[in-house]
Amino acid sequence: MEAIPKEILPIGSKTLANVVEFIGNTPLIRLNSIPASMGIKCEVLAKCEFFGPGGSHKDRIALQMIENAEKSGELSPGGTIIEPTSGNTGIAIAMIAAVKGYKCIFTMTDKNSQEKVEILRAMGAKVIMVPGLPRDHPGSYISTAVRLQQETPNSIMLNQYANPGNPEAHYENTGVEILNQCSGSVDMIVVGAGTGGAITGLGRRMKASCKKCIVVGVDPEGSTLAEPQAINQTGTKAWEVEGIGHNDFTPVNLDKSVVDKWYKSNDTDSLVMARRLIQEEGLLVGGSSGSVMSCALQAVQDANLSPGQKCVILFPDSIRNYMTKFLTKSWMLEKNLLNEAELENEQEHLWWSRKVSELSLESPVLTLTPSSTIEKAVMTMKFMNVAHIPVIEDNGTIRGIVTSEGIMTKLLTKKVTKDEAVEKVLTVKYKKITEDTTLAKVSAILNTSGDYAVIVKRNGSSETIQGILTHTDLLGYMVQNF
Repeated sequence: MEAIPKEILPIGSKTLANVVEFIGNTPLIRLNSIPASMGIKCEVLAKCEFFGPGGSHKDRIALQMIENAEKSGELSPGGTIIEPTSGNTGIAIAMIAAVKGYKCIFTMTDKNSQEKVEILRAMGAKVIMVPGLPRDHPGSYISTAVRLQQETPNSIMLNQYANPGNPEAHYENTGVEILNQCSGSVDMIVVGAGTGGAITGLGRRMKASCKKCIVVGVDPEGSTLAEPQAINQTGTKAWEVEGIGHNDFTPVNLDKSVVDKWYKSNDTDSLVMARRLIQEEGLLVGGSSGSVMSCALQAVQDANLSPGQKCVILFPDSIRNYMTKFLTKSWMLEKNLLNEAELENEQEHLWWSRKVSELSLESPVLTLTPSSTIEKAVMTMKFMNVAHIPVIEDNGTIRGIVTSEGIMTKLLTKKVTKDEAVEKVLTVKYKKITEDTTLAKVSAILNTSGDYAVIVKRNGSSETIQGILTHTDLLGYMVQNF
């Protein structure tokens, strides 16, 4: 099969007019260490989209969708682009908009990394954060974007989930590049499913130009995009890896007919694999690259690909947007995403593997109800010489924690009075732990999720509070015992 002709600009051969000219033509890099460790004999090749100027394969679709909108007249000079995004599409749109002179408004869920939010704001975009609600909820990030577009003059929503420019960019560009880089012969291609554009565009190109190619789709546990639907019944409802999967709708751009076989990824395998790709292959990839890599290794073994055959994996984005997530050991520990073998290698302190049960816990634990007054909370703290008290419902359910600092802030700013209920000054920045939780995980929780870890004893569906741990408690234990 002859490669499809396409001019590829050698890097550094001329001065580029602007950053937009650098979009596309990303390298295809052979993976060595990890495939060898699995006994894999075929070539495993990574299409490294993180080399693009915006750091992801969304550069391609953003440019395609914007140029299509310009040609159709939907996007006019000085216009505003509004888009719901998990971050990478937003970054790509903002980058191109900066060059072309458009304004941007993006809606994102609170699941997405803070790095993405800060990058978008640094690029001059307005970012509206909303809870992770179902897409048909009026407060979801998609519904919010639709409403904003209707309210904003001279604006357009590109809608990457249904915009034909999304798969078109991968069919006309990414797929052509891969075929050229592989001399027209690809035996398997592995792509994650998010908006559906990449797997649809690449799948269609392979079916049209390299008919023997096996198209593999990757969908995270908790998502329902994979086929047959039976493989989606994993018992998982949510996942940490960003940019792939949906469990409340199927994107218009997802053409499942081009996918020969689906594999389900999970957070632990995905994020541990992403860390391996960084450490063993030197590729600064994001978490979803770990998803497609972990599934690709299984797919290659199932298909029994032999020496001389090629498996291409699309690595969609870079590590840049996840520095405080899977790259951070404490975040991985908090989320229970380090497997036991790796956790053993992460032991940095003598107290790392000790359990919460070794700490001296106060018993019984002082609590308040949500209807208790702020004045009562303050007087109780003063009498008992404590700075925080758990607040629980009559049935034992934890509502939050009331703190002296929180009360003082609200009282000084006159947001509450001493006669109001403590439920108005609660903090919910805490995590539940048990006596079997390691101090390594407690440390991670206190560093990433708030100042408090509530120790609970579980008996079926009920819980009993046994204490609260803070940085001071952990520090006291370390000083006394090590």
